[in-house]
Amino acid sequence: MSVQQYLEKHMLSRKIEDAVNAAVRAKTLDPVIFISHHMRKSVPSVITKIKARQILDSRGIPTVEVDLFTNKGMFRASVPSGDTTGMYEAVDLRDGDKGTFLGNSVTRAVKNINEKISEALIGMDPTLQPQIDHAMIDLDKTEKKGELGANAILAVSIAACKAGAAEKEVPLYKHIADISGETNLTLPVPAFTLISGGKHAGNHLAIQEIMILPVGASRFEEALQMGSETYHHLKAVITEKYGAHECNVGEDGGFAPNISSWKEGLDLLKEAIGRTGYNDRIKIAIDVAASDFCIGTKYDLEKKVPNKSGQNFKSAEDMIEMYKELCSEYPVVSIEDPFDKEDWEHVKHFSSLGICQVVGDDLLMSNPKRIQRAIQESSCNALLLKVNQIGTVTEAIEVVRQAKEANMGVVTSHRCGETEDSFISDLSVGLATGQIKAGAPCRGERLAKYNQSSLSNVSNM
Repeated sequence: MSVQQYLEKHMLSRKIEDAVNAAVRAKTLDPVIFISHHMRKSVPSVITKIKARQILDSRGIPTVEVDLFTNKGMFRASVPSGDTTGMYEAVDLRDGDKGTFLGNSVTRAVKNINEKISEALIGMDPTLQPQIDHAMIDLDKTEKKGELGANAILAVSIAACKAGAAEKEVPLYKHIADISGETNLTLPVPAFTLISGGKHAGNHLAIQEIMILPVGASRFEEALQMGSETYHHLKAVITEKYGAHECNVGEDGGFAPNISSWKEGLDLLKEAIGRTGYNDRIKIAIDVAASDFCIGTKYDLEKKVPNKSGQNFKSAEDMIEMYKELCSEYPVVSIEDPFDKEDWEHVKHFSSLGICQVVGDDLLMSNPKRIQRAIQESSCNALLLKVNQIGTVTEAIEVVRQAKEANMGVVTSHRCGETEDSFISDLSVGLATGQIKAGAPCRGERLAKYNQSSLSNVSNM
């Protein structure tokens, strides 16, 4: 085949002429680069290759990372994991061989991506997120994604979402907004973890987190500054009261002084806020994670205290009175999982009091059926969105829409086992969830999310 025949067969002469004309109109100083870019844009993008591997998360536990290739480039995504997997959420696929990473390896999930998912998705348009996600759901054929693994499916779903944004040449959050139909984009208020307890820390504190919300910030950068300054003032307060050895941190970066009293933790935080001078511009949120210290229908507030566990039980009614007291004595505006994950009755009663935002995490597990029940019963007024609990970007968008249509708040959340992937920041902005919870204002895997949020070209919080 001659050069002329080759050009005619692939209609290259016309395409090259169009690219040269575009370069002339643009008066570009580097026509070679311009023409190369123009030619790439003229070719519709498709998924050409998907390659997965095993990496370690922030706890040193294996997780999945994916490189998804199109003719526009390579797009990487990695997925987080939590302490445990609830019975109502999508499940990670792990090898189970106790002799390797204590059974936590994900080589089976990696193999599923490289062999099964890759074969199903190659050739698909990366901008068609719902079709990509549903192709993987259909391939898996299980309710909780146990065949291929939610960790495998979600990693590919996020990588495809990034590729779709690149194909459209828009920021990732804008692509997510386009998919969801969200037009009123807002930057989220960050919920910074400052004190860690529960399963996330080795101290005596039963509750999982005490957080701050810089609600008085006008820009995300200002909120990040307020969080950082409060964090460092808290370190000074803890050092003065207990010594530097009590400034160890939990899995998500919050300080973990060896306290057991909720009020003691709140007093520490209140003093730190006072030292910043921000005062009423910072509010407090608590993640109780009450299921972790619920014994039957009672709550053991000193479950983690040696020789005291079982001696300080509270009924659900006692807990409600305690929450009312905390909200009146401290600027607490949000409480997450105030009761056991199956105690719908007391969550509903507490929410009806209108004292604060009541967030459902273990209660809802980002599960549409659980969310629907909460809506019907008016059980809680906010959803904690954990993308790996539902398993795909498309399904995450759907549950956020479900919650918002019922006037529920939405808090986009990290997991305790995190990676440097900042996808949830763009997800929070693109879905206008209004709040993002990504841990302390320290540690790289946490700050990756907060720093990305500050880059979003959205004007208001």
